[in-house]
Amino acid sequence: MLKRLAAAAAAVALGLAAAPAGAVDLAKGRVTLPDLVLGEENGSDYAVSQKDYELESGKAYQLDIVSKGGKEYKFFSPELFRHIWINQIVINHLEIHGPGAPHHLEWDDAGAIRIEFVVIRPGDFKWWIDGLESRGMTGTFKVKP
Repeated sequence: MLKRLAAAAAAVALGLAAAPAGAVDLAKGRVTLPDLVLGEENGSDYAVSQKDYELESGKAYQLDIVSKGGKEYKFFSPELFRHIWINQIVINHLEIHGPGAPHHLEWDDAGAIRIEFVVIRPGDFKWWIDGLESRGMTGTFKVKP
């Protein structure tokens, strides 16, 4: 009886050790979302290219948030940041890796910040440009299960 238990435990341990080898890398094969462009080069500093995004939990995405306006933009989406796993943040081909979510993203000049992430939890997560919400610089990430 003891030998059978030991053999069963060894089989389970071997099975658990082998499981990660067959695991899927969720960060690969990510979907590129349409850019979120803040402001227009020769137009309104308060224009937004897209207000809402539809995503699915468990999928990987890449989003470029681009500043083209003449304002300082502070992008907030604390609920989204809390419910995603961030693979990396890229600015001018420089990568930021690490655990935890940013508080917010900020542009003082024109440029792009890329976020590569996997959505962990479904829900509707608001985003906004701090101080410019009344100018229409808001939207929602709608995440389906």
